Amino acid sequence: MGDRETDRLLVERVQAGDKQAFGLLVTKYQRKLARLVSRMVRDSAEVEDIVQDSFIRAYRALPSFRNESAFYTWLYRIGVNTAKNWLVTHGRRAQLTSATDDDESEIYTEPELLRNYETPERLLITKQIGQTVNSVVESLPEDLRTALTLREIDGLSYEEIADVMDCPIGTVRSRIFRARDAIALKLRPLLDTASDKRW
Repeated sequence: MGDRETDRLLVERVQAGDKQAFGLLVTKYQRKLARLVSRMVRDSAEVEDIVQDSFIRAYRALPSFRNESAFYTWLYRIGVNTAKNWLVTHGRRAQLTSATDDDESEIYTEPELLRNYETPERLLITKQIGQTVNSVVESLPEDLRTALTLREIDGLSYEEIADVMDCPIGTVRSRIFRARDAIALKLRPLLDTASDKRW
């Protein structure tokens, strides 16, 4: 049984009054939703509140959920909209965290770099590429940044992103293309690629 089928059965159980089934959905998607929201809102305490609020909204709306889309794309849409509402209420612009989370950064220690066979020049250019990509992604308009993040980091299909962002699939493709094109433009000098090539 696939994830979507499992979710459908859990949703049906919730709709029949089984609150524990919703707890299973929360457990399954809490970290993924927090990761998505944290790309828009930097404050971890606020991220927790937004995620909790998203699940409350989802629970209240679940009786009208008809399983026409996957549960998680529906939940992601609620999460994105809840985060957007929070940002508007607090007069802030969506932010994007760096590529390495705090938990992950503890893994990369100096001895690890010493065992690496990469040259210092190679490590420097890799770091510059990472910083450039992060900088460009942070400067993108929110709709482009969200589409790119859902595709490249969360691995959602174009159809799923269209569901999450509540827009046509052509719009999703255009947003992702424009985001990638903006990144490619800034990476060209670092990668020494021709202007007619993206990478």
